[in-house]
Formats: sequence, structure tokens, C-alpha cells
Amino acid sequence: MTILVDKESRVLVQGITGKEGSFHARQMMDYGTRVVAGVTPGRGGTKFLNSVPVFDTVSEAVEQTAANASIIFVPASFAKDAILESIASGLKLIVTITEHIPPRDVWRAVEFASRRGVRMIGPNCPGVISPSKAKVGIMPARVFSQGRIGVVSRSGTLTYEVAYRLTSAGLGQSTVVGIGGDPIIGTSFIDVLEMFERDQETDAIVLIGEIGGDAEERAASFIKRSMTKPVVAYIAGRTAPPGKRMGHAGAIVSGTEGTADSKIRAFGEAGIPVASTPREIPEILNGALQKTMPSS
Repeated sequence: MTILVDKESRVLVQGITGKEGSFHARQMMDYGTRVVAGVTPGRGGTKFLNSVPVFDTVSEAVEQTAANASIIFVPASFAKDAILESIASGLKLIVTITEHIPPRDVWRAVEFASRRGVRMIGPNCPGVISPSKAKVGIMPARVFSQGRIGVVSRSGTLTYEVAYRLTSAGLGQSTVVGIGGDPIIGTSFIDVLEMFERDQETDAIVLIGEIGGDAEERAASFIKRSMTKPVVAYIAGRTAPPGKRMGHAGAIVSGTEGTADSKIRAFGEAGIPVASTPREIPEILNGALQKTMPSS
């Protein structure tokens, strides 16, 4: 099995008739993802690309197409309602691509998702891909390949860079999850690490972190305490000046908290190797995998 998405995923695209939604819906369909419905209020009864039915509400779409996952491209001011509607309609996976959603809106959505047992990815994330099976996101599919390495990342573009390095080294991926870099997100490093630990098609994991917050430190503690599979980490932002926002709303360093050094130190103390550059990750990963192989 893979985690989160696979060939059986039936995806609903909220905002499918907008510029971003329509572009990425087409890309997902070209990849082989089963996009079964779109939702745009006021456009119900039409079809996207003459094949995908568009509905006015998520509940209608779920009832008529049996969609089980949603990807959200609606503007930030409407994103909270879009997420809440998906949760209330019974969807079990919601991937929120939209950025700049007010933190209070995100908190409410995350809290509601937790109460309903819904897995929410994002916001402000690239999505999820299980190579050769399904892509529910905006990532460039060409850099990914099917294999047995799980990847979880706070950064979108670094995810693509690392996937390219892994693919070039012959290390395909089981599932790649971009959790997003905002201060409040629906799914944490630990959530995804737990899934990879249970996944029989994942042999090792690459964790891509960045400055700001303490998510990486908490992940390091969890890995040391609870994981048996090898993990290799990479931390972006080593040269970032204190007090500056670097790309993501969550990538802010205050004093000695949230620095690259503090995160690298936490992984080191947990016995987790940390690559200095993305280029080093495949070599370190191969070394970690060899250590787990039974001796002949």
C-alpha cells in the first residue's frame, strides 16, 4: 500500500473552473489521477474538459460521484468555508493548496477536521503524490519515480529538488507529502512519519525541514523514540538572518529558537544523519539503507 493517495483515490477539485484549479486539474488527470468531480458555486451542471461533472456544492458532488478526497484551489477568503464544507460532506482527505489563509480560519478548519477524523494536508502546500499511482497536488510529476523512499517536507520547491536527486540516483519514492510551511497546518511531520513507519512499501524516509518553530525538534524526538526505519534529514535556512521571514510564514527565527543549528543538533542527538546539501541525501540514504540490510 501507499499512504494517503493511490489509484483508488477519487478526487474532487474545489475551484476547478478557476485559473489554478483548471490548470492543475488537467495536470492531475494527465498523470492518471481519478478526478471525478469539480465544485464551483454557480457552475453546477457544466462539465470540465467535457468529461468531469461540475457541481454547486461538495455534498452534491460526493453523493453523485463517491469522491473520497478533495483538493482546494479557492481564494484565501473562501478557503475556510471550502474546507469546512468538505469535512461536513464526509471526505476523509483534504489537500489545501491555497496560501495566505488567516491563521484563525486555519485553526478552526484543523480543529473541525480533527473532531471528524479527517486528514487535512496544508494549507500552503504542494500536495501529495504516490508516483505512478496518483498526484493530488501541484508538483511537477517528471521529477518523481516509483520506489520505496518516503518523503515528507515543509518546503515545496525543495521537495522537487530532493525528489529529482533521489530519482537520478535510482531511489524511487513510495509517497511524497508536502505538509506546508505555515505556523498552523493540518498534518505534522510526526503524523506522516507514523504513516510511513506502518507502510510496508516504504523502507526509509527523507525529512525536509526548515528554520522556524519546533516541528523538526519534535520529529527528531519521535524518530528516536518510536521509529525503526532509517530517516535522513535536511534543514533549509542555515544562513537565514534572525528575525526575518524566509519564504514561509512559519520560517521565522526568534533568538535561539527555530534556528537551523537547533534543529540539526536535535537530529544529531537522536542519531539521525543530516545532509548539508540536497546533493548529499542519496549517498547518506544509501548508507543508512545498507545498515538495515541483513548480513549474508
